[in-house]
Amino acid sequence: MKLTVNKSISIVLMLVSVLYLIMAFLLPEYPFVPVDADLIPKILGFCLLILSVCFFFSKDIDTEDQKAKRVIPRKEVLMLLAVMGLVLIYITFLEVAGFVLMTTAFIIACSRLLGYKKWVPNIITAVVFSGSAYSLFNYALSIRLPAGILPF
Repeated sequence: MKLTVNKSISIVLMLVSVLYLIMAFLLPEYPFVPVDADLIPKILGFCLLILSVCFFFSKDIDTEDQKAKRVIPRKEVLMLLAVMGLVLIYITFLEVAGFVLMTTAFIIACSRLLGYKKWVPNIITAVVFSGSAYSLFNYALSIRLPAGILPF
């Protein structure tokens, strides 16, 4: 059996999903909550495992056209690194600043970085999404997200 690029990637994804599932099953269980914090990570881990197995068995013919498409332009690599930097900043300051402020700032900064120029719809979308997600998790699902410096 020839190991193609897709098969190699699927094996790596299978290993990542197994490690992710192991860590998801090690999350502590909390009494008195309707939806436990480990539910979504377990669902995502199983989905990744199933999809990577399907990817392994999918047919793939490695043509020259496909090899040419794998070359990523330098501008796009820099864009990916910039977005990864924004994600690291988001993760670093999430506990301190809080979910609503950091998510709003992240959405605005990432949208601007990726080329969306209209400020007003960008800010409205960021604020509405952040506030809605925070309210949904904190009040409807009883899953506490970091409030940070905000008083709620």
